[in-house]
Amino acid sequence: MNTTTLPVLLSNEELADLHKEIGRPSLMGNTIAKLQAELEQYMALPMDVPGHGEAGGYEHNKHKQNYQYINLAGRLFLITKDERYAEYAGKLLAMYADKYLTFDFHIQRNTNPPGRLFHQILNEHMWLMYASLGYSCISAWLSQAQRSHIVERLFKPMLEMFTEKYGHDFDRIHNHGIWAVAAVGICGIAIGERRYLEISVFGHNGDGETGGFLAQISKLFAPSGYYMEGPYYHRFAIRPLAVFAEVLHRHMPELDIYNYKDQVIKQTTQALLATAYPNGLFPALNDASKTMAITDMGVVVAVSMYFKRYGFDKNLLGMAQIQNQVWMHPCGQALSEACDAEATIDPPFWPSVELNEGPDGTCGAQGFLRMQAKDKDICQLSMNYGQHGMDHGHFDTLGIAFYNRGQEVLREYGFARWVNVEPKFGGRYLDENKSYARQTINHNSVTVDEGCQNQFDIKRADSVHGKPHFFMGEGTELQAMSAFADEHYPGMGMQRTVMMLKSDMLESPLLIDLYRLTSEKPHQYDYSHQYQGQIIRTDFEYKTNTELHPLGDNYGYQHLWSLARGEAGSNALISWLQGNSYYTWLGTSSSADNEVIFTQTGANDPQFNLRYENSFILRTTGKDLLFASALETHGYFNEAVEASVNARGKLHQIKVLAHSETGSVVAIEGEGIRFTVMVSNQPNVTDTTEHRIIINDKTYSWKGFLAVEQETK
Repeated sequence: MNTTTLPVLLSNEELADLHKEIGRPSLMGNTIAKLQAELEQYMALPMDVPGHGEAGGYEHNKHKQNYQYINLAGRLFLITKDERYAEYAGKLLAMYADKYLTFDFHIQRNTNPPGRLFHQILNEHMWLMYASLGYSCISAWLSQAQRSHIVERLFKPMLEMFTEKYGHDFDRIHNHGIWAVAAVGICGIAIGERRYLEISVFGHNGDGETGGFLAQISKLFAPSGYYMEGPYYHRFAIRPLAVFAEVLHRHMPELDIYNYKDQVIKQTTQALLATAYPNGLFPALNDASKTMAITDMGVVVAVSMYFKRYGFDKNLLGMAQIQNQVWMHPCGQALSEACDAEATIDPPFWPSVELNEGPDGTCGAQGFLRMQAKDKDICQLSMNYGQHGMDHGHFDTLGIAFYNRGQEVLREYGFARWVNVEPKFGGRYLDENKSYARQTINHNSVTVDEGCQNQFDIKRADSVHGKPHFFMGEGTELQAMSAFADEHYPGMGMQRTVMMLKSDMLESPLLIDLYRLTSEKPHQYDYSHQYQGQIIRTDFEYKTNTELHPLGDNYGYQHLWSLARGEAGSNALISWLQGNSYYTWLGTSSSADNEVIFTQTGANDPQFNLRYENSFILRTTGKDLLFASALETHGYFNEAVEASVNARGKLHQIKVLAHSETGSVVAIEGEGIRFTVMVSNQPNVTDTTEHRIIINDKTYSWKGFLAVEQETK
């Protein structure tokens, strides 16, 4: 047996530098202390290598914790030189070597093939990657007999299972595939079997095109670096990607991996980081947790790697401050030292960006606008006009989400799942994920005839995508993006234009939204907004329902209680309090017949699987129609000191003046102020396109994508 005795990711010189960080008040010093305390706490528990169990149950979680602490114990042994850690990792690995081949394949079944430890092979890949890293740190400390036992009874059977028994799955281009190749490649280095590294990099065919790490990073991401399943699954894929890239940088320098394919690793890491809200949380695009953030260990690794390999960026320092830790690795030490050298570190403020989708970047995009308010608060507006997102996709093309003042205001629901909460359907996706969370009505969009985009047909949804119209992300006073989605409802054209506008008359950038629908037949249109907080006031009368009934019987409507309804006429004002801030929404349509419906989740939910979430819907009917709305952020509320300032806001009315194939014109009015918003509806508009619309003998003209005129009184 040819086995290595060197750690896969650390040199002696680097270890000496990391050793000096012990006890220092740096990010690296604090990281070492934190992880050491966690390891000590885990080592105090009885060792256990259990058999099979439910996904999310004790056995599943114990195997997961074991591989994490094998890795951690190995690295901390090298950094602290405490042999107790090597002894612990070695003993735990030996226990797995004793038992692994006595386990049959897992009795549970998933869409993934089963492993001997977990119900799906994905988790076994994760186990091997971490355990191999830990093993490489202690292999020189172990005896030859101990090494042989672990390699022959544990690692080699795993490698054979991954590359031979499940060889058909090994080269699959998928986020699971990155874990597979990283696990096999790292284990191959750790045990001195380089052929496994070759398979992992170039695939079974050895061409780097049909499988392997090079194929994964070349084909899994769009040219922009965006991953079509969304940030939640992107941050899952980025962990093995970043770790294996650093391994290849050290063990296959001839690949020049960090410059491979026009620096695809830089591009995809940057794309992931650019989706995060200013507080570090990721927008819940597609199936996603509402609490997933850049504090996830995969993103911690990626931020440290990105800083070390692609250069200084103050936004990375801001992210490291939110993470409050770095990767316990030389890459993390470089980031830690840079943070130490800065007197002050500002929150991350990534530039606005349009992230194209599809293999060649022609399948729509995800748009992210960012603008700072007068007080430096960062507002972020996102819109989905890209691909569906495969089996984890939500049916919400042209859906938006809005964030400011440290909170998500127009909200994404995320997935219907209680991860690893075994009593909740084994921690897996609940039925309500399909019946509600993924439905169009659950998003800040327009639902047509109480149906779902693409009739909730995944195959059909994967075959269409949004079409970018224009993107203006560089302005400090005005930013905007616009897109079409003409294939998501039969015979229906949709165009949405959203913008953020900064004015000296307003406290915070104003969110303006124009949603245009075209059809040869009349339809019911539901313009929905998911919010959180307490309704403060409206400018229309509504009637609350004393008996609750579902709003509909399918496509998510069956889960919405109809709480109250009111006729809104030509203009609706709804104001609510969320946290310490007031929000006033002004909404209208080109129809004079508008109704507002207030809803809450919980209908047809006998097991209380859904979170209680609120929404309001502006409903109307028609053929060609324009919805227009403006969301003003204003005021301050502090219950503890009984303070309430500017609770009413300045804006009170919005009007649709015109909409046609040429463009849309909207007026927003308030105390001493009026905005006239003019937007192009022409598909091939450029920044030199001339527009001219005459309304009641008044001519509105502008050049380019849009124009906003402000009048003060």
